[in-house]
Amino acid sequence: MQAPTSAGPAASPWRWIPTLYFAQGLPYVVVMTLSVVMYKNLGVSNTDIALYTSWLYLPWVIKPLWSPLVDLLGSKRRWIVGLQFGVGVAFALVALTLPAPKFLQMTLAMFWLMAFASATHDIAADGFYMLALPQRTQAAFVGVRSTFYRLSMLGGQGGLVYLAGWLAEKQGDVVLAWSWVFGLLAVMFAAAALLHLWALPRPSSDGPAPRTATFWSDFFKVFAAYFAKPDILRILAFLLLYRFAEAQMLKLITPFLLDTREVGGLGLRTQDVGIAYGTAGVVALTCGGLLGGWVISRGGLKRLLWPLMLCMNVPNVLYVLLAVLQPSSLWVVSAALALEQFGYGFGFTAYMVFMLMVAGGADGSALHKTAHYAICTGFMALGMMLPGMWAGWLQEQLGYVNFFIWCCVATAVSFAAAAFVRIDPAFGRRVD
Repeated sequence: MQAPTSAGPAASPWRWIPTLYFAQGLPYVVVMTLSVVMYKNLGVSNTDIALYTSWLYLPWVIKPLWSPLVDLLGSKRRWIVGLQFGVGVAFALVALTLPAPKFLQMTLAMFWLMAFASATHDIAADGFYMLALPQRTQAAFVGVRSTFYRLSMLGGQGGLVYLAGWLAEKQGDVVLAWSWVFGLLAVMFAAAALLHLWALPRPSSDGPAPRTATFWSDFFKVFAAYFAKPDILRILAFLLLYRFAEAQMLKLITPFLLDTREVGGLGLRTQDVGIAYGTAGVVALTCGGLLGGWVISRGGLKRLLWPLMLCMNVPNVLYVLLAVLQPSSLWVVSAALALEQFGYGFGFTAYMVFMLMVAGGADGSALHKTAHYAICTGFMALGMMLPGMWAGWLQEQLGYVNFFIWCCVATAVSFAAAAFVRIDPAFGRRVD
């Protein structure tokens, strides 16, 4: 049955889904990746970069706590448009505060605002997607939304990083270059908000949810049901520790690529990082994720969990080799990053499928699937936030070579968590 709207036949999903999910992904990429590159360019220490940018995961950790407000207050369409304007304002404020003496504190405040707005936008956009489209169309456009979300990663980690490096070299002013980049982002999001004000359909079901006397009681029951799941401690350990090593390494990859060779880095230019990590790496990550999903559909999660984990963690050795050999060839560095990111994308699909199993139950019939999946993503973000906070300090104590060796050793924690988790043998496997 077609979702009723007042926008008529002109409200084609192609008119709004690509731009909506590009706009959903870009602020996350900016907060988590672009901020690291920018602060490194501006001379902030690795300890401070890792600590402060890891705290920016917090809105995604706790977003399930305020997700009911998106249902209770206004329509999701209004939330989307308003939050996109809000993100645009935050981008503009970053551009304006970068030249200030206390730029670190002021820009971090803007990134916090952006992170909360982006996390809330995720809730509204995903809810709107389900309201505006019938189930069959939802399934048909899953690949489209995923593709444009990935394109936002290419645009952020690749295009914008390259642009910042090119502008810095052309103008001779790093601060001005990054101010231009964030000014451009502000204009883009103001345009996105105006576009979606026009393009988004108006489903008749998109309105405030009725406030019942038992709403808050039911809200807390959702959380109680999640933590009452069988083997919940094993589940939480797996969610928090699956990326224990990766969470530490992720915050130091960009500083490692940018740092001078004298301090153990590779001495790449900012635009080279945009090519090697932001373009080649993201393309490989996407390909790995697609292949991982297909492999799990053929063999099931239980059977393939350990091979996928090995493919995700063994390529970490490449960072040890890069730190020891310090190759000067951008082709060699790009190939190593692409191989590691391919393995990461391939292995990470096991984690995503595991969250689907936890949220929906082995047979897919569990209640509160959407809310429980959101809780899983909160623990996923917490698993990235906590290890990342000390990673910069640890790297400065150990140096890059020993830090990457430690990250390889730390993968043992992930394997230990996987050894105790219980997975239904049939889950994830397609039945032909």
